[in-house]
This record gives sequence, structure tokens and C-alpha cells, in this order.
Amino acid sequence: MLYTTIEIHIPEAMKPYVTEKNAEDELQRNALLLYPYVLQKKISNGRAAEILGISKLDLIDLYGKMGFCYFDQTMDELDKDLETFKSLGLSGVTV
Repeated sequence: MLYTTIEIHIPEAMKPYVTEKNAEDELQRNALLLYPYVLQKKISNGRAAEILGISKLDLIDLYGKMGFCYFDQTMDELDKDLETFKSLGLSGVTV
């Protein structure tokens, strides 16, 4: 994977927290930089994972550990989807 350097402006007090410490910190920082674009649906989780050089499942797991949910549905929306799925009457499928 090719890397590049960019200059960003941050509050002075942030510097110790964003300075590269190790590969795991770098991955987490870069994933956080991409998250707003995933949330706004400008890029997919799959594309973000590709950019970061990890699998989509690893990215979803990483975001989950940081408290970001992969699913953006409310419980009511999920219940409605489950009811729709059940109403399809697909045999052999358990929900």
C-alpha cells in the first residue's frame, strides 16, 4: 500500500494523541478519518476497508470496538424488516 503525507491543522493539545505510536494506532486513526465518509455514504465500508488494506469484516469489527454500529436502523425499523421477512413465508428460514 502506498502512503502519503498531508498537513492538517489541529489544536496544539491534540498533538500527543494523533502522533503515530504504532501500526494499530495508525490504523485506528485512519479508520476514524474515513468514518464520516462511510456514515454519509460517500464511500462504502468495503471501500474504506480496501483503502486501509484490511478486510471489510475487520473494519466492521474495528468500528464496533470503537462504539460505531454497522447497522444504522432503529429497533422499530429492524422489527418492521423482520416482520416483512417473516411474512414472505420462506420455508426453512428461522429469524
